[in-house]
Amino acid sequence: MELPDLFWNATLEELKEGFIQTDHSYRCLLCGESIEKGLVYQKDNVFYEAERYMRVHIESVHESVFQHLIRLDRKLTGLTEHQRKLLELFYEGRTDREVQDALDIGSASTIRHHRFALKEKERQAKTFLAMMELLKEKDENAPSFISVPPTAKLVDKRYDLTKSEYDESILKYFKDGRLTKFPLKEKQRMIVIREIAKSIEDDKTYDEKGLNALLGSFYEDYVLIRRYLIEYGLLDRKTDGSAYWLKK
Repeated sequence: MELPDLFWNATLEELKEGFIQTDHSYRCLLCGESIEKGLVYQKDNVFYEAERYMRVHIESVHESVFQHLIRLDRKLTGLTEHQRKLLELFYEGRTDREVQDALDIGSASTIRHHRFALKEKERQAKTFLAMMELLKEKDENAPSFISVPPTAKLVDKRYDLTKSEYDESILKYFKDGRLTKFPLKEKQRMIVIREIAKSIEDDKTYDEKGLNALLGSFYEDYVLIRRYLIEYGLLDRKTDGSAYWLKK
């Protein structure tokens, strides 16, 4: 199961924890890091059992589950920029007066109104989630959609992909593991770029030469592929282009 599927199929409690537990490991829902059970891990001269080390991983790499989630694209959270700033300040434990000063909001009553609006949004989300869960039990004609990567930029209709669309495009544009031509349509571009991204190893940093060699094994214009990997939020890099890695 790919990381996006792990993320989107997790329960609310699992999302709050930031990881899932399997028979043999703990796996981070935010980046896919896997910690094997039964081993002891060391960080900064401190030893941790596996579950605690997974929590240390989330704190050191992602700061917190809350911080990771709130930084996701607005299309994934449904939050306006103003709401995002409010939630961050509330999460930091700021008083209403401190929030008022930080955001230059006119009065304490305005803060209370925003708190009420966020509570309403929570109730709406719970109701909608319950309806969608009930719908799954009845809607036999619903197509299977490809999950949106949590690191995706500008989530729009390009990500409106069914599994059948994805599979058909892979058959159309790939032959013997290579990309035969670069698609003209945006949705098909997204599909081939996501497929190529699967070959980039988790937790591995590539220099430019190594990445170009990997991408060149799929398509001769590896610079084009690299650019779209970055544009679609799948690949990250140092500003000088000396190192590249799978974005988490």
